[in-house]
Amino acid sequence: MIKEDIGFREAGKFEETRFEKIHNVIFESSQEASLLVAQEIANLIQRKNELNEPCVLGLATGSSPIKVYEELVRMHKEEGLSFENVVTFNLDEYYPMDKNDIQSYYHFMHEHLFHHVNILPKNINIPDGQVSAEELQQYCIDYEMKIKSYGGLDFQLLGIGRTGHIGFNEPGSHVNSGTRSITLDHITRVDAASSFLGIDNVPRKAITMGIGTVRNAKRIVLLGWGISKAGIIKKTIEGEVSSQVPATYLQEHNNTTFVLDTEASSELTRVKTPWLVKSCVWTDGLKLKAVAWLSELTKKPFLKLTDKDYNDNGMSSLLTEEGTAYDLNIKMFNKMQQTITGWPGGKPNADDTYRPERSTPEKKRIIIFSPHPDDDVISMGGTFDRLVEQGHEVHVAYQTSGNIAVSDVEALKFAEISKALHPDSRMSDKIIDFLQNRTGNEIDSLEVRKLKGLIRRSESFGATRYIGLPDSNVNFLDLPFYETGTVKKNNLSDADVDIMCDIIERIKPHQIYAAGDLADPHGTHKVCLDSLFEALKRLKNKSFMDDCWVWLYRGAWHEWESYQIDMAVPMSPDQVLKKRHAIFYHQSQKDGVMFQGDDSREFWVRVEDRNRLTAEKYHSLGLADYSAIEAFKRYHF
Repeated sequence: MIKEDIGFREAGKFEETRFEKIHNVIFESSQEASLLVAQEIANLIQRKNELNEPCVLGLATGSSPIKVYEELVRMHKEEGLSFENVVTFNLDEYYPMDKNDIQSYYHFMHEHLFHHVNILPKNINIPDGQVSAEELQQYCIDYEMKIKSYGGLDFQLLGIGRTGHIGFNEPGSHVNSGTRSITLDHITRVDAASSFLGIDNVPRKAITMGIGTVRNAKRIVLLGWGISKAGIIKKTIEGEVSSQVPATYLQEHNNTTFVLDTEASSELTRVKTPWLVKSCVWTDGLKLKAVAWLSELTKKPFLKLTDKDYNDNGMSSLLTEEGTAYDLNIKMFNKMQQTITGWPGGKPNADDTYRPERSTPEKKRIIIFSPHPDDDVISMGGTFDRLVEQGHEVHVAYQTSGNIAVSDVEALKFAEISKALHPDSRMSDKIIDFLQNRTGNEIDSLEVRKLKGLIRRSESFGATRYIGLPDSNVNFLDLPFYETGTVKKNNLSDADVDIMCDIIERIKPHQIYAAGDLADPHGTHKVCLDSLFEALKRLKNKSFMDDCWVWLYRGAWHEWESYQIDMAVPMSPDQVLKKRHAIFYHQSQKDGVMFQGDDSREFWVRVEDRNRLTAEKYHSLGLADYSAIEAFKRYHF
């Protein structure tokens, strides 16, 4: 067994993981983790080659392993890693599915790996989504037997779904199950909906290797990225073995490692509440996190927590360091209270010692970066309005066109209006013809993409004018990484970062607001945030950057935890209503949103609920009672 590459250690045998039943390693980023996983696979390929044996790999699809495959391709091209001795078996495929369909896993694997390395075509095995229904059962048996003919899998790479599925082994799958057809869980289909441009287009069935097939692999590595996976990762690693969470069967495998980024690991006991696991170094941030947790657990505000509450819940060492609950409670209460401000740009002529923002300069230059053309008003519409109202020079920069989020029905409506106004317009005819005769997953034509982008652009102007922002302060960056016409985007490039640098250098902002929410269903927010971080790296030595602060907001999926918030901007009922109206200007996104994620509520509903719940959380901690609060975390670069 291969146990040295990512530091395998048996789970539960050392202090920091006594709650955990599967070995796991946590990395700062999925990029760093993916490089090490790719290195382990490369080491295995090379060892097998030296032994003149085939290297049998079980491979996964989806967004999780993409960086692993990119690194393997790089090692092949730049370091001579050969795949001639590699035999691959893919976990699954949708059924029915034409292998030439861009949504097929056959297409995915060739696009991301097989077309770029020297693997022999005869050694590639991917379930056939076109096998007839009559032959399907025998086909699955033959697939299983072919894996066994190679002595099983040397290495199995896995992702994990929000249902806890591995491969397409949905809840209810048997521990000894083999390769078979399966009906997909609704949640699984919802998660795939963005790639298929709507859940109605997602197949209801799939072919998948079984739990038993996977567990027979000599080595298993499961990749878990992002906050949306945190809950199921905790259930899998710390919960009981259950068919309702199929990934828990991996607890019984003797050489499995979960490779996680910080977001995916955030619900693990040793990460979320480390004081329950081991002795802690009590930093100020950890103290606030612990006291907020205790307040929520006991349903008591900060100032009513007692010595007994701390001692009964594993936090006696904190009291030993701080003295008494009374002193600690006041300190943490003041820390939370000091995050609240009605002046997000800083309050003029005020002592700013305990305020989240500086009082000077009195009028600040501000850039609000919005990944899509509605994230600004959805995520910080009240703060946006407050900044304009208080006289700051506010600029909004929409990083992408958002064109793929406009439905064909919406685009056709505008094309027909244009045709009615200009009957001789060949452009309108071309767009209408394309939309009415589109087949399958055909990529939008350039004309259609332009129209959809213009729809999003006009809606943005409606919202910013409503807030009172001059059109001259509205910027559409159209970052190139996004403009593929498909859900799958290009990697971040120098061209994207150059555009970000240009606008920052031109405006020389005192404040930057950006989306720190990485849970959007199709990854655009992460690339947009990475483009900002890379621009900040390039510009940090410029003199104007010494006076620039960066504030991160979250989007429609998650909010900052109370202990993470550095600035909380309250909203009155009137401001909540104004924010709602600003969101309504984005009419193409109001009804039947194409990329909604797992929440069926409209964006304005879920964001109002989120802002209300943040205010309620502050009130439950013993702070003032507001109608709604928008929250921000400061990013130090």
